[in-house]
Amino acid sequence: MNPKYAPLFQPYRLNNGVEIKNRLTVAPMTHYASHADGSVSAEELAFLQGRAQDFGLFITAATLVSAEGKAFNGQPTALSADDLPSLKTVARTIQAQGAKAILQIHHGGQLAINDLIGNADVVAPSANPERGARTLTEAEIQALINAFANAAELALQAGFDGVEIHGANNYLLQQFFSAQTNRRTDQWGGSIENRLRFPLAVVDAVSAVKTKHQRPDFILGYRFSPEEPSENGLTMQDTFTLIDALLEKPLQYLHVSLWDFYKKARRGADTALTRMQLLHERINGKLPLIGVGCLFTADQILAAYQTGWAEFIALGKTVMMNPDLATLIANGREAEIITAIDPNRADHYRIPANLWAQNMQHLAYLPPVKGNREWKSVDI
Repeated sequence: MNPKYAPLFQPYRLNNGVEIKNRLTVAPMTHYASHADGSVSAEELAFLQGRAQDFGLFITAATLVSAEGKAFNGQPTALSADDLPSLKTVARTIQAQGAKAILQIHHGGQLAINDLIGNADVVAPSANPERGARTLTEAEIQALINAFANAAELALQAGFDGVEIHGANNYLLQQFFSAQTNRRTDQWGGSIENRLRFPLAVVDAVSAVKTKHQRPDFILGYRFSPEEPSENGLTMQDTFTLIDALLEKPLQYLHVSLWDFYKKARRGADTALTRMQLLHERINGKLPLIGVGCLFTADQILAAYQTGWAEFIALGKTVMMNPDLATLIANGREAEIITAIDPNRADHYRIPANLWAQNMQHLAYLPPVKGNREWKSVDI
């Protein structure tokens, strides 16, 4: 290894005593490739091979906790004991490469897709006619809290090292937290304290699972998006309130969802500072923060880590492009890292067919494609 990159390979001990071997994390990536029943496919297993090697943490694709929340074609599921064989296969595939396997647990809320949920209703904190979503009842809210706990139970039984609660990207937990999507007037809406009630209840329910099993080593993380662009959307100040509440919970890490690691705050905080710096300062060392955002080369990854704004660096697009990314850095072969996908080398990347087809459409949330000059960042 080039000694320059040694800081990325320092171990980190979480507050539950678990040691993560280095500071590199595979970000959760949607594969669009699970079977119709939510079980892992051969394409997904091929994608996983090598990509966890020499990483400290590997966070899986968003995995569904309740059938009416399905937001992706080919989404994996953690609904019942029927899912255990598949979940075990994913966990073991990751762990065999030396990384901690973290199952990200998810519900789409109003972003669920009608064609994927059969006769079920699209549900949300508040009705959204444009999305065809109706308001969740009190009983349904409690059932969804239990569904997240059930998914954590399945993850633990399947041998995962932990779970990450998906509270980002405008999905269900963020829908409850945001005044833009939560217009309830009961205990689940209104004040920011009430809008936080559902996300925090999910954290408590998931935490209770590890307590029940006496598994303090089971890792719990929470992923969040720090701001929303609309006038009534989340601000950095709102997110500070979320962070303060999460720091009171028995979590092991926080994980921010960002397009650009260096993007500055939009409102609700000092707009001359980056979101990453503001978040890290607010956390104030009480939990490690995983940062992310269009970091492609070894030098970019190192520079982001050396800002001091994140204890871990998560990588998505560059891992799609480089199936052995961390190994290249660990073995002094960082010059071989590519920064755009070659459309003529599909077999090299082992990317599932559906995801590959989307990438060839030059969609902004996927890696750049060689020869395409239209790829650009997204302002979120």
